[in-house]
Amino acid sequence: MKPLPQQPVASPAMKTAEFSIEKDRLQDILDSLREGHRYYMDVMVPGLAASLERMTAPCREHQREMFWKFFSDYKEELLTHFSYEENVVFPYIEAMLNDRHSGQYSIGEYEQNHSNVQEKLDDLKNLITMYLPRECRQEDANRVLNDLYALELDLRKHTFIEDDVLIPAAKKLEGQVAASREESDELSAREKEILVCVAKGMLNKEIADTCNISINTVITHRKNITRKTGIKTVAGLTVYALLNNLIDMNTIE
Repeated sequence: MKPLPQQPVASPAMKTAEFSIEKDRLQDILDSLREGHRYYMDVMVPGLAASLERMTAPCREHQREMFWKFFSDYKEELLTHFSYEENVVFPYIEAMLNDRHSGQYSIGEYEQNHSNVQEKLDDLKNLITMYLPRECRQEDANRVLNDLYALELDLRKHTFIEDDVLIPAAKKLEGQVAASREESDELSAREKEILVCVAKGMLNKEIADTCNISINTVITHRKNITRKTGIKTVAGLTVYALLNNLIDMNTIE
């Protein structure tokens, strides 16, 4: 029996090249998701609005207002969802890609708060299919349903990319960034800010509100502070902050 061929050992250069390729792909995913957002808000949602307008034109005023209020709320929810991704999540990932990771956010926060933007679509389909008033234009209902199904299908693909591709890749990137910083014991600016809050006797919830971050992020920072300083107690961290001129005696309660 021939011996099994040995697998080549990846050199640092090979690992760097692989990481670079992964980073390029991750940026492509972000660009594609942004294009998707524009397509939904500039093409699909306006098309659905036009179909809905034709269907509800002959409806009674209160019926028409009901449909439009529901649709407007959904549109606003969708816009809020996209804005959060484009103003918080995507820039955070790009900061890591460009070695500018600040540590003030984590992809876990996005994963926990990733809203389901499809539930209202299901409700709107059911309202039209089962409860559409007779006064409304029945022949245009199919057009509205077709637009709803098309938007729903596209959003499912969009959400799949976020949940099953983007989030795992971002988590992996976070791990690589964290590993590259393991050697440094110097506290970051944010960690010093958290340390000062701890020394002032603030609880995690108070720190989170003051620094505009989640409690989970506060806990992560405190773990990093303990790892870097080797000090575990609040009293010890207070002394550390005093010795390093981060606070003075007058700021301690």
